[in-house]
Amino acid sequence: MSHRAAPRSTASLVLLGIVGLALFAGLVALGSWQVQRRAWKLDLIERVDQRLRAAPVAAPGPADWPAINRGDEYRRVFVEGAFLHELETCTQAATKLGAGCWVMTPLRQADGSLVLVNRGFVGPERRDPAARTAGQRTGPQRIDGLLRPSEPGGGFLRHNDPAANRWHSRDVAAIAAARGLPAGQVAPYFIDAAATVEGGPVGGLTVIRFPNSHLVYALTWYGLALMLAGGLFLVGRREWRLRH
Repeated sequence: MSHRAAPRSTASLVLLGIVGLALFAGLVALGSWQVQRRAWKLDLIERVDQRLRAAPVAAPGPADWPAINRGDEYRRVFVEGAFLHELETCTQAATKLGAGCWVMTPLRQADGSLVLVNRGFVGPERRDPAARTAGQRTGPQRIDGLLRPSEPGGGFLRHNDPAANRWHSRDVAAIAAARGLPAGQVAPYFIDAAATVEGGPVGGLTVIRFPNSHLVYALTWYGLALMLAGGLFLVGRREWRLRH
């Protein structure tokens, strides 16, 4: 003898409905947020592409330093001055050429201000400047490259250790302090050199990549919202049938 299932109580249905609607609204909100993030990411990619296609301009000077922000990243700029090779710093690097370091060298401009230039990549065997003397150019230089914001702190789970001269990120302020550069005279950004100087570090290795999986995430959240709505509909139809 079969027993007919009993309908849920009104209180449990109300509670189920409230929870279900809250979850549905949350999933739709997450999907909509990803749609907005995708639009923002596409706009960012377009703006960076425009910067990369533009002709190099003079790097921001001291009067413009306070206004530097993330919106200036990847601007094509140039600086002119003389390198202070004796104050270079090697920071950890992982590139398509392998593991090694970025050669960060202060460049003194005509007005006395300083800019850290990432002259490029060297492998472990060329970390010592004595192994690349031909590339240690002296005298007036013009460097074309990309403006990059400072990378304070260090790398993932690794902190910079200035006392031990171990650098996991290109932290402009910390490097400047460790090398005794005058406070207030060092640009708050560094420049990735675009070219390789013969015998020197390998330039032009800046990786510009903006992962854009927001559409997939949006469809996932919207899909879960539809599945939840379908489940609530089935529960509601079953309860209606039990009551009628």
